[in-house]
Amino acid sequence: MKRCAWVPDNDQVYAAYHDDEWGVPVESDSGLFELLTLEGAQAGLSWRTILGKRNGYRSAFAGFDPVVVAAFTSEDIERLLADPGIVRHRGKIESTVNNAAAVLTLTDAHGSFADYMWSFIDGRTRTEGWRHYGEIPAQTPLSDHVSKALKKAGFRFVGPTTVYSFLQAAGLVNDHTVDCFRYRALAGASDAS
Repeated sequence: MKRCAWVPDNDQVYAAYHDDEWGVPVESDSGLFELLTLEGAQAGLSWRTILGKRNGYRSAFAGFDPVVVAAFTSEDIERLLADPGIVRHRGKIESTVNNAAAVLTLTDAHGSFADYMWSFIDGRTRTEGWRHYGEIPAQTPLSDHVSKALKKAGFRFVGPTTVYSFLQAAGLVNDHTVDCFRYRALAGASDAS
């Protein structure tokens, strides 16, 4: 079974993430908030580190319920800074609380955070058709545009590279290479309209 080249041989955690999750369209607000948070937390670290802490993040951030996380206090932030189950970086923790509030603002304005995110691509997964892993860019005009829009909406830790990783993970963009067994299954997989 041929996978994308970024999946290390004999790494079952990466393989499971690639096979079952990466690029599968996410259409729930909490799922999108989770992936945006994890991609922001990954800045400067390996994705393997973040995958290893994902359950810790889910526990620490109330299953990524933006209503609950937006209400976190300074005491909650101090508690999270001592939590070994997550990346204990004040800026990243504070940005998660801040971003939860921004999710709620967009939900009020657009019906849901998912509706807002999927509107950037007219509700359909973009399939790029890359032949080789080395062709896949770190950012694109789409990620630049989404990054600027998210920053304008008050989000933090949402630079264009982080946003592109988020778009890939959440299935808004299908960047499985054409030789990967997941490419065809996910090509045009979502119609979030």
